[in-house]
Amino acid sequence: MIREQYFDDYTVGDSRDTGGRTITETDIVIHAGHTGDFYPHHMDAEWCRSQPFGQRIAHGTLIFSVAVGMTAGAMNPHAFSYGYDRLRFVKPVFIGDTIHVVVSVKEKRDHPKRPSHGIVVEACQVFNQHEEAVLVCEHLLMVERRA
Repeated sequence: MIREQYFDDYTVGDSRDTGGRTITETDIVIHAGHTGDFYPHHMDAEWCRSQPFGQRIAHGTLIFSVAVGMTAGAMNPHAFSYGYDRLRFVKPVFIGDTIHVVVSVKEKRDHPKRPSHGIVVEACQVFNQHEEAVLVCEHLLMVERRA
């Protein structure tokens, strides 16, 4: 699906919510294999029983990756991802937790070197099934202005 949206079309305060996605043990094992992060916090159930959380936790980078994918919907030919800022892993995510993402347009500003484009800052908040924030970040989009 294509959604044509220029910089001028974004409105500060607009928001969208994704559907849910349950994090599985398979997600954690595959992510560990992809990244080489086999720390016991993610992989060793017995060791984790002796730790404060009492169970394995998902990699923060896994939750970030899944959340980014969840927010990717319609393709906008006038915008592309410019990066992420202010990324924080607020609470742990456990096997069996279901996350969803709320994305809000936080700010619009001029691009310092490209007058034909602007920067749209989206506040991304990832919540678990208890509506507790587990991850927050800002997604920067470089978006073409109307001619």
